[in-house]
Amino acid sequence: MTIQTPVDHHALMRRVQEIVDRIERGDEETITVHHAADQIICRLRGELGIWGGRLYERDGEDYVLRATFPDAHEVEEQIRIPRTYPPIELCLMRGSIYMSADDPRVDPEIETRLGAKEFAAVEVGNERYLLGFDVAPGSDRENVLFSLGVVRHSINQRLHREHVAEIFRQARQIQTSILPRTSPSFADFDVAGRSDSMESVGGDLFDYIPISDKILGLAIADASGHGLPAALQVRDIYVGLRMGMSRDFKIVRTLQRLNRIIHAGTLTSRFVSMFYGELERNGVLIYVNAGHPPPFHLTADGKATRLEEGGPVLGPLDEATYDRGYVQMRPGDMLVLYTDGITETQEAGGSSEDRAEFGFQNLLEVARSNRGRAASEVVEAIFASLNDWSRGATPQDDRTVVVVVYPER
Repeated sequence: MTIQTPVDHHALMRRVQEIVDRIERGDEETITVHHAADQIICRLRGELGIWGGRLYERDGEDYVLRATFPDAHEVEEQIRIPRTYPPIELCLMRGSIYMSADDPRVDPEIETRLGAKEFAAVEVGNERYLLGFDVAPGSDRENVLFSLGVVRHSINQRLHREHVAEIFRQARQIQTSILPRTSPSFADFDVAGRSDSMESVGGDLFDYIPISDKILGLAIADASGHGLPAALQVRDIYVGLRMGMSRDFKIVRTLQRLNRIIHAGTLTSRFVSMFYGELERNGVLIYVNAGHPPPFHLTADGKATRLEEGGPVLGPLDEATYDRGYVQMRPGDMLVLYTDGITETQEAGGSSEDRAEFGFQNLLEVARSNRGRAASEVVEAIFASLNDWSRGATPQDDRTVVVVVYPER
C-alpha cells in the first residue's frame, strides 16, 4: 500500500477527533487501549496509510506483544522485546516515533518476525503500553506523528482518570467499611446516624464504640479539607480512637494521644475537629469536645444545652490539653451530634455571598419539632430539611448527623 495523494487536513482532523470522542466514551482501561488501536487503524487508514497494529504491554524489563490488529503480520508465538531495544527507548523518551526497517537502529531479525517495514509507535499509560502501527510507504511523517500524538494524549488522559477513579473507589470501600452499618443496641437508648460525602470520599466520621455492656462510646469528627487526604485522616482517627478505648485509656488521655498523632502527621489535611462522649446506661454522658461544632442536649421540655467543654481542634498544637464535660440524659431527652456541613448548608438562589446558611437555630427547631420520634426519623427529618433549604443543590461540604433518643417510658 502506497500513499501518493495529498492529505486533506480538514478530513484528517475530523477523523482524529472522532477517535478522541470514542476514547472519551469508552469503558475500562483494557478496552480503552485496544479500542483506540482499532479505531486508529480503521479511521486513519485512508488519510495516513496506517494499516496494521500491535499492542505491547510492559512486563518487567521487557515489552510483550499482547495483540495484533487488522492486516498486521501474523505472529505465532509471543514476542518479548527488551526495553533497551533502541526504537523502544526512543519511543519512551519522545512519546512517539516513525521509523523504517532500514534504519541502522532497527534490528532486522526482530522487525522481520513482526513483519514491519515502515512503522510508527506511541507510548501510553505511563510506559505500560506501546502501540505500534504499520505505515504505508510514502505516508506523511509529520501528519502521522501529529495525529498519533493527539490520540496518545487522549488515551493517557483517559487512563489517568481511570487510575484516579480506582484509587477513590478503593478509598470509598475503606471509608464505607469503617462507618457503622447498623445502629447499636444499648440499654433503652435509640441511636441513629448518617453521613453524606460531597465527593466520592469525605472527611466526616461517626462511630459507635461498645466500651462495655454499661458504656457506649459516641464519636463524630470532621477532618479539614475534602476528598482523599481527608478520608485518609478519618481512617487514622478511627483506628486511633478504637485503639485508645481498647487499652482502657481515659477520654482526655485518648484525645491528647490522637492530637499528637495528627500533629506529627504529614498529610495536607492535618486539622480535625472531634466530639467524643461515653454514654452510661443511667443516661450520664461524659464527653470531650475538641473544637467541634457543639452537639446539643435537648430535654423533654424543649430546653437545649450545647456541649462545649473540651479544648482546641486536634493537630495544630502538640501539647494541647482538654477538659471533660458532663450531661445527664433523662427519658424524653435527645442528643444531636453534627458536622458543620449541616449548619453551613446554604439556601438556594442568589450569589454565595447573599445566601443564608441553615444554621444552628434551624437545626434545633427541626429536632424540637420531631421530639417523640425514633432517632432514625429525626436524622432523616434533618436531611429532608436541608434538601428543602438548598432545593437539592450539590452539597459544598460533607454532612453528618448522629441522634440519640432516650424514649419516655
